[in-house]
Amino acid sequence: MIEKSLRRYQIIAWIAGLVLIAFTIEITIKYTLGPEIPWFAQLHGFVYMVYLVLAFDLARKTKFNLRQTFAILLAGTIPLLSFYAERWVTRQIKV
Repeated sequence: MIEKSLRRYQIIAWIAGLVLIAFTIEITIKYTLGPEIPWFAQLHGFVYMVYLVLAFDLARKTKFNLRQTFAILLAGTIPLLSFYAERWVTRQIKV
């Protein structure tokens, strides 16, 4: 059961990380060059909501404490941090 939750979390962590990097690039282009992709913010919001649900599900099943849970939930908001969090969570569970 935990293995399936971990695998879902790993996949969404990577997707959220990649979308957040692309969103950061899009925001930079928007404020420097002018053109924007109007639906990109909604895409990131949707992906982050899915990330929150799957991360919370995994944290609940693995009995992470409140601090650990909060840390992995916030990891989807900072570029590159979701990749680090995914590795950390995987190591915590596989040990």
